[in-house]
Amino acid sequence: MGELRSSEIHWVVHQYVGVEGGYLGDFSYRTHREFYSAICDLHLDLDAFGGKTTRERFLAILSGVEGHQQAAILRGIAKKYPQGGEHFRTPQAYQKLLELAKRCANGLSVQASSPAITSDVMSRALADANTLIQSAGPTHAVDRVHTALHAYLKAVCHAQSLETSPGATITNLFKLLRTEHPSLRDLGSHSDTMNSVLRSLSNVMDCLNPARNHGSLAHANDALLDKDEAMLVINAARTLFQYLDSKFS
Repeated sequence: MGELRSSEIHWVVHQYVGVEGGYLGDFSYRTHREFYSAICDLHLDLDAFGGKTTRERFLAILSGVEGHQQAAILRGIAKKYPQGGEHFRTPQAYQKLLELAKRCANGLSVQASSPAITSDVMSRALADANTLIQSAGPTHAVDRVHTALHAYLKAVCHAQSLETSPGATITNLFKLLRTEHPSLRDLGSHSDTMNSVLRSLSNVMDCLNPARNHGSLAHANDALLDKDEAMLVINAARTLFQYLDSKFS
């Protein structure tokens, strides 16, 4: 979802970094090889990618890695070539580079939010999740997003003075809020339809638990969620966050 398009890769190479005689910017063969580990904090097998010149090799790498790795490379380019180094590296071009990096790092269609009702655990879990999405990919962030949603629902129940059991799951908490929170009692002129949507969201809640317990790094699971499925889980959780926070705040 967030990975670079070919036109964007061409822009980075030819209109931001610059190419002359097959060389990318002022990269030498040595500094280009060192760039990924020293500046981008990536450990790639560079020999697995094609290309004879630095430009060709850079194109092959940037086109061939995953979104969060593309983001690390773009952030590395921003460090090595900040705005103003050349006349074409304008503030606007630099900002575009950072925006591309942000999009690649996220890779998710539902943007992160900062709920009005919060707790220390929720804030820390969301911060961890955002860092992991950018540095390691969505699979690594599933557990933290689940923890954040769990903590958020607990915080809402506490704010409403709703009694919860110590072991209440996100499904238990969501069911309690659906029946007891005043903001979920009046769902507007299409309440029947929206109640059906909320019941479907309850099923989504049920699925988030096994996804976290058996497909994430919450435990020593042998089979983790693939990237696309992890993105689906995180997008679903973020959708719940946005809707519920809008209703509750």
